[in-house]
Amino acid sequence: MPVSVAMTVLFSARMWGVVLLLVLVMPVRAQEQHPKVFITASEAAAIREARGHYTLLDATLEAATEMVEAALAAPIETPPPGEAGGYAHERHKQNYREMYHAGLLYQITGDRRYAAFVRDMLLQYAEMYPALEPHPLSENQVPGKLFHQLLNENVWLVHTIIGYDCVYDALTPDERATIEANVFYPMVSWFMNEGAYSMNRIHNHGTWTVAAVGMAGYVLGEPEWVEQALYGTDKRGEAGFMRQLDLLFSPDGYYMEGPYYARYAIWPFFYFAEAIQRYEPERNIYGYRDGILRKALYATVQTALPDGTFPALNDASLSMNVAAPGVVLATDLVFERYGPDPVLLGVAGFQNAVVLNGAGLAVARAYEAADEVPEMTWPSVEFRDGADGEGGGLGILRVGRGKDQTVALMKYGVHGLGHGHFDKLSILFYDQRRDVLDDYGFARFVNVEPKYGGRYLPENDTWAKQTIAHNTVVVDGRSQNDGDRKAADAMHADRHFFDGDPSDGVQSMSAYARGYYTGVDMQRTVLLVEDEAFDYPLLIDLFRLESDAEHQYDYPIHYDGIPMATSFDLAGHTDVLRPLGEDAGYQHIWETARARPDAVVQFSWLDGQRYYTLTTAAAPGTEVLMGRTGAHDPHFNLRSEPLLLLRRRAADHLFASVIEPHGYFSEASEQSSNARPYIAAVRVLGFDATASVVEIEAQDGRRWQVFVNNGPAGDGPHTAHFGGKTYTWTGNAEMRPVRDGTE
Repeated sequence: MPVSVAMTVLFSARMWGVVLLLVLVMPVRAQEQHPKVFITASEAAAIREARGHYTLLDATLEAATEMVEAALAAPIETPPPGEAGGYAHERHKQNYREMYHAGLLYQITGDRRYAAFVRDMLLQYAEMYPALEPHPLSENQVPGKLFHQLLNENVWLVHTIIGYDCVYDALTPDERATIEANVFYPMVSWFMNEGAYSMNRIHNHGTWTVAAVGMAGYVLGEPEWVEQALYGTDKRGEAGFMRQLDLLFSPDGYYMEGPYYARYAIWPFFYFAEAIQRYEPERNIYGYRDGILRKALYATVQTALPDGTFPALNDASLSMNVAAPGVVLATDLVFERYGPDPVLLGVAGFQNAVVLNGAGLAVARAYEAADEVPEMTWPSVEFRDGADGEGGGLGILRVGRGKDQTVALMKYGVHGLGHGHFDKLSILFYDQRRDVLDDYGFARFVNVEPKYGGRYLPENDTWAKQTIAHNTVVVDGRSQNDGDRKAADAMHADRHFFDGDPSDGVQSMSAYARGYYTGVDMQRTVLLVEDEAFDYPLLIDLFRLESDAEHQYDYPIHYDGIPMATSFDLAGHTDVLRPLGEDAGYQHIWETARARPDAVVQFSWLDGQRYYTLTTAAAPGTEVLMGRTGAHDPHFNLRSEPLLLLRRRAADHLFASVIEPHGYFSEASEQSSNARPYIAAVRVLGFDATASVVEIEAQDGRRWQVFVNNGPAGDGPHTAHFGGKTYTWTGNAEMRPVRDGTE
């Protein structure tokens, strides 16, 4: 940039030396095409011509126009930095959204008001940004200047640089000099120096940092920034975008922090990848690692539940879904860059939006032209976890199609870095368009400033991450790895087998978690079964524990709904409630009832328009405890939710349970049918390191036996000997009826 142009920059006298140094070292750039980083003028012209012809495109343009027109009607605000989730925080976030959309709309419509808006806002930032110090409320985060954490500033720059690229040619050289010298250059310098830890981090925060630096490098003609974004600040390849692609996704595309963070992480991954493809197609970024970006998108959307929401694994909300902007971006780019897939049109239909570039236009056209848009529904699937695929995995069994699918999910992968929970072998059960067995997710009110500044609440550590907050066994009242994240990150569970073929009515998955508790090994096997005797699919759960010493085993069930009936006398605490324990999450559970059943344990509850009954084989000495979250919660940060807990002291033990959906309830029509379960009892016939054999008995005397291979996975045949009887079956898991007295 010529110094004569740079001298026109407006800045405070205090910042003269800093800004002058920046502009003196800014290079003279060859004329580069603008826009290019996300959209070109020809793409914008095609969108302009297509307006009014494609439903998804029109919906997106309408939403963008409404947002920007509202912004044009209001004064531009760039307030001093404030608390996470507070007014200033949200204003700066909205500013980047408005600049991003205004820039795109300028290219699409040619309306110079939009370009002027981006210019005026960036000039206002140019007046304030050079004088900013590190954010005073960083709270142990890598600080930005506008935001309390660098991450938010990275997101700001990724979107703002797209808006700037779109209006670049509408600005004068002096205006560009002012904006670049006072905003973009000092911001990138902050990211690459004070924020070097984040830039070199293998984490979604690191991805946002390198995307911001790399995309700014392309737009501002700084190839050195691009190289550092790709390969780390030292360019050795141990960090940066390429290393993140290597380490954060399994070979199946599963993101190690879980689906909730996958929808966030793939956002910068695809933004930066698209920029790389546009500027340097010879890098073949979309072909890297056998098309890992394509796999990442499919793995993300295929973890979604039938209503489009992501399962609340690790730190996660209960309502995030595939309409998240990062998933919209990835869906459209995968559709265009890897070839059209009609299945993705079902995802796009759910999103009811496209991105405003050539990829979004391609999806909008294909959606409109399709004779039939497929349902957004997925078959049973298993995803390997870990960069090498050897870190366990995530198994999802499904029965049915569309929103009425029944889904059983088990988590048996890696910990998931700082967002991981201590919940190996935890399960979720989704039926009737709702969570039947659920996960608490995170303890956080995102961007709600009165609740701890919108950040993670203290209860995220003391409750949400603890093992007892999940549907998995707790040993001796302690969390897995004793709640030590570093120990958890060094381990993973191990897949045993996965069979998602629904043809014989029995789907199954099994995994081991060894070493998460000293001296205790765990194995869980889950079957999702369709049988003509039952109106709805059954969830069969066999949780096996093996140890040389006696331990306390707690088997929690986090259910939604209203208790209906039990097979035992339940002594509720009517006047005094006490916490169930002192730490590891137990301190947050009010004990509401306790019982010692003599035989079978059955517990029924009503949820929505269906009844559910848990039937468990009760060994002598089993206790039943009922609880509800809310203890030691003086600021009412936790949701009040119920749980049932089965407690057993033993060395080796098998929790053998069936969850049976049954009946119908309608309050509107005052109808109720089959409110009592068909299953009468579950019995353990035997279990050891080679096999587990369980019997299910119905109210009318019909019986079924369930066989599970606990040894090396294989189709068999398998044989087990328990109680003087020999059992033989094929496949890793089988359920078959007992006929004519034979077994």
